[in-house]
Formats: sequence, structure tokens, C-alpha cells
Amino acid sequence: MNIAADPSKFTGVNGSAETGRDDATPVQVSADAAPAPASSAAPVPPKSAYRAPAELPTQQGANGLRYDFNHGCRVALPQSTHPWKVRLRDLDTGNILFETVIPAGRISSSKRYYVRIGIEVWQQDENVLTHDYSARDREVLIQFPVGTLGDPLGWFPYAVKFQERHGCKLTCAMSEKLIALLRDSYPHITFVTPEEVEPERYYASYGIGLFFDDKDFLYQPTDFRHVGLHRTAGYILGVDPTEVPPRLTIPDDSRPIAEPYVCIAVQSTTQSKYWNNPDGWRSIVAFLREAGYRVICIDQKPVHGHGLIWNHIPHGAEDETGDKPLSERVRYLKHASFFVGLSSGLSWLAWAARTPVVMISGFTHPNNEFDTPYRVINWHACNSCWNDVRQRFDHKDFLWCPRHSGTPRQFECTRLITPDHVKAVIRSIPGFTAPASHRAGSAAAATADIR
Repeated sequence: MNIAADPSKFTGVNGSAETGRDDATPVQVSADAAPAPASSAAPVPPKSAYRAPAELPTQQGANGLRYDFNHGCRVALPQSTHPWKVRLRDLDTGNILFETVIPAGRISSSKRYYVRIGIEVWQQDENVLTHDYSARDREVLIQFPVGTLGDPLGWFPYAVKFQERHGCKLTCAMSEKLIALLRDSYPHITFVTPEEVEPERYYASYGIGLFFDDKDFLYQPTDFRHVGLHRTAGYILGVDPTEVPPRLTIPDDSRPIAEPYVCIAVQSTTQSKYWNNPDGWRSIVAFLREAGYRVICIDQKPVHGHGLIWNHIPHGAEDETGDKPLSERVRYLKHASFFVGLSSGLSWLAWAARTPVVMISGFTHPNNEFDTPYRVINWHACNSCWNDVRQRFDHKDFLWCPRHSGTPRQFECTRLITPDHVKAVIRSIPGFTAPASHRAGSAAAATADIR
């Protein structure tokens, strides 16, 4: 028999509760969320990239109740002779988030990002649990999606900040390819693959990602398109969002090429990320070679595309593409004079390797990526659609161009970035030597002006 919860017995900020039961079957009670059927589960991101938390909260309280902070604050209340009164409070703002009286059930906060929540539980006006969130010396899990390179590199430093702020025993779950780059630089952090996660261990856990359709802000306190792809992790984890590149360690740090060289990466996952100027890469490679640099392409693939659209390694670039370890990419990047690329994973890897990055991008706003003085964007063209909350990025549409698809303006954001524009940015890099022909031309022009 289901017993409806008395609405007069709970209050809070947008609080709600599901029905209680008079049997031993626990029910889900969702704080700060709209009412849902008693059989519903806690909300999870669509196609979740993370291991689910343990079925029961991992921390044991008095009288058989359990609690934790795994994907939100969770409290499980066993059937009892006397009803439970539960209150969840935001300890930093002072707001009561949720309060209810139920005979048995489960309560979970709707917010899955970091909130310092206090839990208070009573029975017969006797306090049986008061617990304020504290991760010090406790096991905490932060999960990163696999299958992507740049995003976790940008997010990981915020996990480090979280560990430093809270003094917790931090475990990070991510791709083993990234673990190989980070583990030796962060011996105080435990690294595991998603398959190695043990959900029953953790006091708290958080999932870092880009939540495009999170209109209710359950998984992020602010839309990542406003604050930047990497800085969103700072907001999710409640730490300083100032960017910091991660530290990378590789087994072989020797210089791979004796001569001065530049690394480039021309490929990406969708055509809007490419430099769509038809003469762009050919012209830049020729410019760099004339300046005395070898030009090394370190993409994974020499050719990539979809349907009738295919993008090839630029003429004149040396082919170092292929399925090579990321450590080998880092080795090339660390000794390169600079890197020229797109808003893609290898640009983030170059940033992490402390290599100057010339980034050619128009479909993202500059605050979307790490700060570089060598960002190339044409403000005269349509730009920044990816950071426009009115436009939903379609991962399945290789030719995604939400504002001008099928028109002469398609991909103008990078098509109108000229080789001369990129060359001017490259010339501003300290230590860059201009091509001999350019120096000769400038000298001739100066002589003409004098005459």
C-alpha cells in the first residue's frame, strides 16, 4: 500500500518528494526536482559515460541509515517503527535544499556536481545523524569520458585542485592512454580505467563532461558554452576555474629531429573545425619551409573526411601520422619551435607540453579553449556557433554548420581566415625567423621608400 507524503511536512528550494511506502521497499525521493513516480531512479545523463554509483550509499549511519555523495547527496532510510525527518542544507549558502518526513525510502539531491551539503536526520525529535560534507582523507572518485584527447587534458588540472583543496584520497578514472602521460607526474593520485572503478569504495564521486542539454543545470552549475570547455570542470568541482596545464611525463624526452621544426595538425572530427581556406595549409607549409623549418604533421590520420569531403595532409609536410603512442606525440611537441593546429585534441596536447600554439578556429569562441596569444579568428566572418546556446551541436553531422548550411557562407568562419593572417600571427612568435624572400622584399620596400 502506497502512502502519499504530506506536502506540509517538507520544504525547501524547489523541493519535492515522492510517495513513501508502508513496506520495506525503499523509494526514490528527489530533492530539488519535480515529482516522479515511485519507481523512478535517480536522473542520470543520457548515454552516461561514467560508471554508476554503488546501489546503496557507501557510508553507514546510526539505526541502519546510509548516506554518501556519489553523483549527488544520497540518503537511504530503512523501514522503521517511527518516521524519519530528513533535511539537506547547502552549507555555503545557508539554503535548506530539501526537507521531508517519510517512513522509509531514499533521498538524493538533484544536483550531481559538487555542493557542500549538510545532512540532518531525526526520529521522534531525536537527532540520529548530523553530517557535514568533508572529503578530507576520504576516497573520492572523479570520472572523465574516454575516446577524446583534448577535453580530459583540459579538465584534469581541476581534479588536482580539488584534491589539494579537500585533502582527499583521489582516484581519477580515464583512458589508459592518458594515464600513461599523467601517472608519474601525480603520484598522490590513483589512476584507473573505467573498468577498474570500484563504486562501493567512494565517499563522493563526480562526472566531468559537456552537458549540452542540461537545461535544469543538474550536472553543471553554469553552461559550459559560457565559461569555456575546460573551465567548466572548475565549476563542476567547485574550485578556482583559472586554467592550469597538466604536467606530462614521457619515457623518452630526447629531441627527435636535429634541425628546427614545427609541428602541425590539420585533421579534426567535424568539418566546421577544419581550416576551410582552400589554399591555407599549402601556403603556410611553404612559408614555414622557406623560413628554414621542417614541417612535421603529427595527426593520427593523413586523410580524413566523410562522403564527398576529404581532407589530406598538406603538400610539403613530413608525414609522422599513424597510430603512435601519445608519448611520441608529446616528444615531438616538446622540442618543436611551435605548433600550428585547430580547436582539436592535439592543440590541447601541445598546450600541456608547454609548446607555443597557433590555433586557427572560428567555430568556437576564444574563451572556449586555453589562452594563447597566437589565436587566429576572423571577427568579420560568422563565428562562435559552437558556443551559442541557441545552437545544438550535432556530433553525427560531419558538415554541421547551423547558421549557413547549404549556402555560399557555409564554413566561412575559417574559410575567410587567410594565409596572410596566419603568417602575421606566426611572425609575432618570439624567435621566429621570417622567410628570406620576405626579408628581401621588406628591405627592397624600405629602400624604395627612402628614395
